[in-house]
Amino acid sequence: MTEFTPLTSAFGGMLIGLAVVLLMGFLGRIAGISGIVGTLFSSAPASEKSWRAAFLVGMIVAPTVLFLITGAMPTIDVPPTTAMLVIGGVLVGIGVSFGNGCTSGHGVCGMARLSGRSIAATLTFMATTGATVYLLRHVIGG
Repeated sequence: MTEFTPLTSAFGGMLIGLAVVLLMGFLGRIAGISGIVGTLFSSAPASEKSWRAAFLVGMIVAPTVLFLITGAMPTIDVPPTTAMLVIGGVLVGIGVSFGNGCTSGHGVCGMARLSGRSIAATLTFMATTGATVYLLRHVIGG
C-alpha cells in the first residue's frame, strides 16, 4: 500500500514548480528531462551543456540534502522484477520519442502553458499508466 503523504508531496510539487519557473524565467527553457539529457549528450554548445549538467546534478544531489536535513534517505520499494523494469524503461523511451517529450516536459511545463499537444500527450500518458497498472495487478497478477 502506498503511504499517504500530502504535506511532503505538496512540498515536492512546489519545489518542482519553482525549478520549472526558474528555468523558464532565467533561461527560457522547458524542464523536460528527456530533452535535457538528450541534448547533454549531443554536440550542443558548451553553454547549453553546462546548465543541463547542473540541472541533472541537482536532481542527483537533492536526496543527499534531504538525508543531511532529516537523517534518512527516501525509501523506494520497487516490486517489479528487473526484467519488467528494463522493458518498462525501453517502452518509456519509445514513448518519449514518439511523443516528442516526456511527462515532465508535457505534464508540468506544457500543460501549464495550455499546450494542446501537451494536454493530449499527458492524457495519453495517464491512460496508458492506468491500463498498465490494471493489466499488471489484475490480469497478469504482478
